[in-house]
Amino acid sequence: MPSRRTVLFSAAATVLGGLRAALAASPAAADTARFGRYGSPAARLDSRTLYVDPAGGGDHRTVRAAVTATPAVASAAAGWTLVLAAGTYRETVLVPADRRFLTVLGATGSAKDTVLVFDNAAGTAKPGGGTYGTSGSATLTVLADGFTAVDLTVANDWLRADHPGWTGTQAVAVKAAGDRTAFLRCRLLGHQDTLYADSASLAAVARQYYGQCYVAGDVDFVFGRATAVFDRCELRTLNRTDLASAPLGFVFAPSTARANPRGFLASQCTFTTTAAAGAFCLARPWVPSSDTTAWPMLTVLRSVIGAGINATAPYANMSSGYPWQQQRFAEYANTGAGAAVPVPANRPQLTAAQAALHTRESYLTGADGWRPWA
Repeated sequence: MPSRRTVLFSAAATVLGGLRAALAASPAAADTARFGRYGSPAARLDSRTLYVDPAGGGDHRTVRAAVTATPAVASAAAGWTLVLAAGTYRETVLVPADRRFLTVLGATGSAKDTVLVFDNAAGTAKPGGGTYGTSGSATLTVLADGFTAVDLTVANDWLRADHPGWTGTQAVAVKAAGDRTAFLRCRLLGHQDTLYADSASLAAVARQYYGQCYVAGDVDFVFGRATAVFDRCELRTLNRTDLASAPLGFVFAPSTARANPRGFLASQCTFTTTAAAGAFCLARPWVPSSDTTAWPMLTVLRSVIGAGINATAPYANMSSGYPWQQQRFAEYANTGAGAAVPVPANRPQLTAAQAALHTRESYLTGADGWRPWA
């Protein structure tokens, strides 16, 4: 008999059309039930499934209320599921560390139909005083282990253009710090610091998997110290009108702990752009003040790197004293105009034998056999 998890995920549609659309969520087909193939409050998948519908057709109208309604969980066998009807959920959501093994499903099977969005930035004033800071600006914060999101858009729609002269322009869509975190067929949308792939502490290793996702942004829009695999994702660099010259921004800004042998891996991904050719860098190393021993790591292999990435100078420094050449940056068998190697010293290349060590299994599976793509 198939497992509960297999039944849930096999019911989700696999078509990823319309990823290039921005925040506008397309309406679900008129003949589609509010919760698709995932049952309803009257016909639940099981007693640990809650239904969320902003129109009032579920157990809760907001994702935050549904998360609050779930109990603390100690094992995967006791994990809860939230099914989100199509619609826009304008709210911030925190998944606390004790809400382990929570699964969130977009009901229609198309991520663009179900949108969780808010517009805090690092410099946004908090009601009680002070500002949110980078981490506090996140639309979705996941502190729990075992979190999975499927067919969902998470966005931060704060825009620099609406706030001229603003300081603190980081605006996170997702901050994920738990181990065994998976986003499958999701859209993660923002500008600066879209996805903060983090860990619970410097000593903790957080394994994260992003499968067939669309991630858009401009400055350091995939950053952090997690061990994260981006598998067959589209990474979209967005044009900026507030800068007159390149680089307009950076895709990756890893801050991998020195003791961690695995940082970010982008495998079979596609790098696209709305900006001019060569306007963006592929990555720069982030060595935060909280961990000056960080040794950032990024491997990009078998990916199509479009013309938006500067082929001559794909890497840059973030701060003095930590040159990118001394970090763990490497590539293998990439194609596309932005993957050319006109200056070999500027693009460290792996051998075939070295590249064979960089797989989603070697990064993520571990002693517990975790395989979120299965």
